[in-house]
Amino acid sequence: MEEVENAGKIDWDELIELHLARQAVERGLSRNSLEAYGGDLRDFQNFCRDRGVEPRALDVAAITAYLEDLATREYRVTSQRRHLAAVRGLIREMIERKILDRDPASALKLRPHPRPLPRTLGRADTAALIEVIDTGTLRGKRDRAMLELAYGCGLRVSELVGLKRNQVNLEARVLIVIGKGDKERIVPVGGAALRALKAYLLARQKATLEQTAADGRGRRRADAPAMRPSAAVFITRLGRAMTRQGFFKALKGWAADDPRLAWISPHTLRHCFATHLLEGGADLRAVQEMLGHSDISTTQIYTHLSRGHLRKVHRTFHPRATRAAIFVAQKTED
Repeated sequence: MEEVENAGKIDWDELIELHLARQAVERGLSRNSLEAYGGDLRDFQNFCRDRGVEPRALDVAAITAYLEDLATREYRVTSQRRHLAAVRGLIREMIERKILDRDPASALKLRPHPRPLPRTLGRADTAALIEVIDTGTLRGKRDRAMLELAYGCGLRVSELVGLKRNQVNLEARVLIVIGKGDKERIVPVGGAALRALKAYLLARQKATLEQTAADGRGRRRADAPAMRPSAAVFITRLGRAMTRQGFFKALKGWAADDPRLAWISPHTLRHCFATHLLEGGADLRAVQEMLGHSDISTTQIYTHLSRGHLRKVHRTFHPRATRAAIFVAQKTED
């Protein structure tokens, strides 16, 4: 009885904090995922507060009105689904805490929508984007190594900027990547990415030694930190770990000379990694493992192939795909 009475006194702030803490422990959500999840729930909280809806009074009418509000604010269907999923999770928490007796959102469904195919670059355009980077400076070597790893290893931008020195095994040519939910996976590093990474690490170590000698005090300054095992692989000129925003800005800077690439984002490189592997004949399960997807259905969005590639495959393998084959067949029949 006391538990029910306490449940009636809980407010949205306390409820959401308890729910997020539970998600962090039980699901192992990363800080970025928790921030995104919490942002969706805070948006729902503000909606309820503006309309005087307390947790115990939540019903299907309030949730329906919230979805209509999202549509009015021109949220895409994908964003509406994400918000609804966050609310459903919160409702399960409310039922377990006996704040609600039943699920008011159980009958709610959003209209189906086609899943959009991500945009990608061709192999030549991807190579041109990487080659345009001036590697004559430490910053250029760093950006080249980051682009090579993002494309060559299919890393998420959070995985890339969060890479530590002890996660890199140059001899074995692999990375130990910490993905979503702190899940580890091993990703091979190709030749181009390995050369770019070695060049950057060597240049960074040289800059560190030169700065130490210039200081003359036997200690390194903040803008030339030591390459400790726990140190970030990619750093700014101030010696701090690169951020997602920093990499986004660097990528946009190198793509600025080509108007066709104005839409590009760090995730484009991850998409190119998967698409080019699959176009080359890679096994979908292997690509799933390298991308760190827990469900292969998530990987399948990367299986879209360009019409040009499909035509090439058809022309190469179908016995009657070329004019020459048809002409030979006709002569044989005659």
